[in-house]
Amino acid sequence: MEKKNAVSTNAPKPATSKPAATAKQEGGAAGSIFASIVIPVAIVVSVLIYMFILGNPANFEGGNPENHPLPGNYLGVVYKGGIIVPMLISLNLMILTFAIERFLTINKARGSKGIEQFVRTIRQRLNVNDINGAMAACDSQKGSVANVVKAGLGKYKEMETDRTLAKDQKILAIQKEIEESTALELPMLEKNLVIISTIASISTLVGLIGTVLGMIKAFSALATAGSPDAVALANGISEALINTALGIIGSTIAIIAYNFFTSKIDALTYSIDEAGFSIIQTFAAQHDNAGQTSTAPTTHSSVNI
Repeated sequence: MEKKNAVSTNAPKPATSKPAATAKQEGGAAGSIFASIVIPVAIVVSVLIYMFILGNPANFEGGNPENHPLPGNYLGVVYKGGIIVPMLISLNLMILTFAIERFLTINKARGSKGIEQFVRTIRQRLNVNDINGAMAACDSQKGSVANVVKAGLGKYKEMETDRTLAKDQKILAIQKEIEESTALELPMLEKNLVIISTIASISTLVGLIGTVLGMIKAFSALATAGSPDAVALANGISEALINTALGIIGSTIAIIAYNFFTSKIDALTYSIDEAGFSIIQTFAAQHDNAGQTSTAPTTHSSVNI
């Protein structure tokens, strides 16, 4: 009966992870606020670029945006892409902004030193049972990987002094702590990747809409009675090709960014798994007889009673 009470007393201890969970929720809210700010700002900036930079009268013959662009003036050429152009520019700005944000976040999650070196240091400390040294290495490393490893090491120390649980239960407790910490850290790494993947899908489609609109204008110019309107025909073809190019460029950059960041996150996850496996294996190897030593005194005392 006393043993059951001791186990139930230790049960609420995972509540110590609540501050970490709260911090992650605050980080997630900050990420959502960031996205809700970036998207409208990118749209406004794109419209201003389209109106005042690309549509600058100095880019066109006779100072009139309705005329042909000056020879070699690519700003005027892009302006001729039509109303879809600012939408495509905004998508490209979003891609660049979120890519920079993810790059900084994932680099911060890696920590101050190389991941391979950090995992090697943790293994070396564990091999000599220097848990405090391993935790100090986590404090020095910082980042998401170090946070998860430090949580596992903290549970490791707690299980070392616990005399109420069997060895298998202790290993499961350490493993659960590492899994919970990983579940808190990974969503922060994957934040905004869904936006990049969405842009990768829709950028080409938006460009295709502009292409269709441009071809409609081009064929409308050909359908006029008498001689075709050469200016309208040229503008329609330009609009189609410019929108196609901008859509493909945006989709290409988004796909490359998404795959790059996904591979980086996979590498971090693998490092976390590797360090967690080392922690669990070290505990299992260095506490082979933990279960027997903890149960023997209890059995002896019960006989005396």
